[in-house]
Amino acid sequence: MSFVEFVTERGDALLRTAALMCGARQDAEDILQTALEKAYRHWGRLEAGSDPEPYVRRILVNLVISRARRWKVLREIHMARLPETPTNSPNHSVELRGTLMDELRKLGPRQRAVLVLRFWEDLSEAETAEALGCSVGTVKSQASRGLARLRERLDKNLAPLGR
Repeated sequence: MSFVEFVTERGDALLRTAALMCGARQDAEDILQTALEKAYRHWGRLEAGSDPEPYVRRILVNLVISRARRWKVLREIHMARLPETPTNSPNHSVELRGTLMDELRKLGPRQRAVLVLRFWEDLSEAETAEALGCSVGTVKSQASRGLARLRERLDKNLAPLGR
């Protein structure tokens, strides 16, 4: 498979994965572009007939984690008073998705990467471990801790919505 064919077929899926890991589409586009640039430089080294997606996904994950290490500054918006939250909104499912995405962004980059690869990309524990360059046990523990943190935070954040 040529590089152009790969990007044409898998580019959108990789962008969605990057957006989930980064939290913002603009950042995801930049990181994906950098990942694809790095992959292109070494494209000739990949074995013919092998699937290049795990290789590109690994580059993507490493870039997201490196970026998160550099950007340890927390962004907070201070308001004089909290915004009102509607109890019976017609866009309830959209609000739930937004809340989930906000809480996913608050996780560390490694836990976020594990959750995105395991549950969004539907990779097995072994495939996720291979993509992240860690053991299956690490994937299990990171997924368990990440899900527990999400559940805890979502319970707090969804209580005012009349959950």
